[in-house]
Amino acid sequence: MEFLVIAAVKIVLVLLIILTTVANLVYAERRISAAIQNRIGPNRVGPWGLLQAPADVLKLFMKEDIVPFQANKGIHMLAPIVSITVAMATFAVIPFGDRITIFGHDVKLMIADVNVGVLYILAMTSMGVYGVTLSGWSSTTSTPFSADFVLSADDQL
Repeated sequence: MEFLVIAAVKIVLVLLIILTTVANLVYAERRISAAIQNRIGPNRVGPWGLLQAPADVLKLFMKEDIVPFQANKGIHMLAPIVSITVAMATFAVIPFGDRITIFGHDVKLMIADVNVGVLYILAMTSMGVYGVTLSGWSSTTSTPFSADFVLSADDQL
């Protein structure tokens, strides 16, 4: 039971670090792009535009999910879940440090300690194309489906 609690805490910490890093990088990209293009940039939400990332997340969750009429709704909903799950699962074997002691417990700074970490990362990243393929498959027409195969082949190169 203790092992599961430690693993859950590690997973939550890794996800929080990844998501805050991505939010900060998006903010920096917007500020730098605005400076390069000689425009204002993100400054509408919060001081200096610092709340732009949470506002974007709120906007994303409030948007209507438009599903094509003939689409398979289950597969349409599954495609982004597969892509995100596979992308986040690659961080499970990345070591962020050696070991630390917290409250008398020796904790490794990685979620899963496996001997085939590089093989695991290669396998997970190659499975990322399934989300793209599922999104085309859900449309039940041949044009997006064949375009997704081209995109999947492009991802593998």
